[in-house]
Amino acid sequence: MKLAALVSGGKDSIFAIYKALQEGHEVTHLINIIPARDDSYMYHSINLHMVELISAACEIPLVQQESSGIKELELDDLTLALKKVDVDGVSVGAIESQYQAGRVKKICDALGLKVYTPLWHKDPEELLNEMSKVLDIRIVRVAAEGLDESWLGRPINVNSIEHLKALNKRYMVHMAGEGGEYETVVLDAPFFKKRIEIVKSEVEWQGDTGSLKILEAKLVDKN
Repeated sequence: MKLAALVSGGKDSIFAIYKALQEGHEVTHLINIIPARDDSYMYHSINLHMVELISAACEIPLVQQESSGIKELELDDLTLALKKVDVDGVSVGAIESQYQAGRVKKICDALGLKVYTPLWHKDPEELLNEMSKVLDIRIVRVAAEGLDESWLGRPINVNSIEHLKALNKRYMVHMAGEGGEYETVVLDAPFFKKRIEIVKSEVEWQGDTGSLKILEAKLVDKN
């Protein structure tokens, strides 16, 4: 299938692209929705400028669409974005979010598009282990008990996965951050022609939540 991939820059959407390419699909475009509100139900809002670098790194054209970020109304903005591309289906990185998956399917049904969801209902721990072997993932936002400032900028690897398992048992933190416990950015993937390097960043911490704001990043050659 020719696919357009919904991307936020995080691990789930990028890993879904990796899976699609592994299975022989063609990903012709990245679709990124830019919400006007930080509390959008559908779309991530942190470090969205990184999606432009991801597009350049993997050499897949990017279509961006601004959105009101208002619940339900923001779905119309995704429709507008998808009307700009000629594809057979849409790749989505949803794991358990019925809200996200259901609404994307409704839009795709209306446009006559198929929905490709390779991560849907997969075991979160197994997914993280798979992802960590092929992606360079960094945590850029935390919003859950047990996830403090030290997690910002931390890679998803064997060590951090073990810590997340402990937090899952103690505080019910979702292993994959599906409940908004944490958000990520991907700096490298097998289909990237170049990798991304963070040059300058700063931590913003408020109460019990915090973010790593990426102020400057660049593409560099892979070793």
